[in-house]
Amino acid sequence: MTSSYTLSDIIIYPVKSLAGIHLTRWQITATGFQYDRKWMLVDTQGQFLSQRRLPKMALIKTALTAKQLILSAPHQEDLVLSLAPTDGDVIVSTIWHDQCSARSVSQHADSWFSCFLEIDCRLVYLPDEVIRSVDTRYAEATDKVSFSDGFPFLLIAENSLITLNQAMQLNLSMNRFRPNLVIAGCPSYAEDSWREIRIGEIDFRLPKPCSRCAIPTIDPDTAQTGKEPLATLNHLRKWQNKVYFGQNVIHNQSGTLTVGDSVQIMLTGENQPPL
Repeated sequence: MTSSYTLSDIIIYPVKSLAGIHLTRWQITATGFQYDRKWMLVDTQGQFLSQRRLPKMALIKTALTAKQLILSAPHQEDLVLSLAPTDGDVIVSTIWHDQCSARSVSQHADSWFSCFLEIDCRLVYLPDEVIRSVDTRYAEATDKVSFSDGFPFLLIAENSLITLNQAMQLNLSMNRFRPNLVIAGCPSYAEDSWREIRIGEIDFRLPKPCSRCAIPTIDPDTAQTGKEPLATLNHLRKWQNKVYFGQNVIHNQSGTLTVGDSVQIMLTGENQPPL
């Protein structure tokens, strides 16, 4: 099956719920994109922190060099971390229904985040040897994920956002929806029917649509919240008391993706959600 669909953007989020990084070419590892959600902030009880609770997290920018992760925030010195953290203290960290034996990064990192976010928190990372499985209701037993909410990737079509923006009479950016994979050339919401796709040389499964929380209502540039896009999604994309936008995705193998890679639709099914 051939198509004129292409991969138009690659985005990773090294620290869960902080700003992402747009890339033109990137590696896929066992858990998803390399360094994607490798780090996470937790509170004093080990519960993960996100923009749902702390919208100000949106203002912390991330950048990568060959060996370092650089965090920047207003009125703070940059925080520079190694991409290969050494063992810290084990911190049992809870992310939704999962508990992981994460490890602390450093007291300096904890202080940096606690100062900016005005909450006592710690930065943790997921060691390579710690396995977090994808929900087996939707995945194979061997599928793994890092600190993403539940799946290695989130995919959204460019035209789906264009259609949503037209309905809202706004021009919200794709950054609000925090995808990893953005697809160009396909009709709006075409991704609802995709079950198996190939991007470049890598095969993917799309087991479940993405139900949306309040994070897309947060302006990533100001951390201010509004009613959209949830108000409009509530009218257009609601099913069983949840609203949906984008598709969760699992990869079948490791490799490399490049912006411009062709996207082939290998298997389709009924729309999910059934709208």
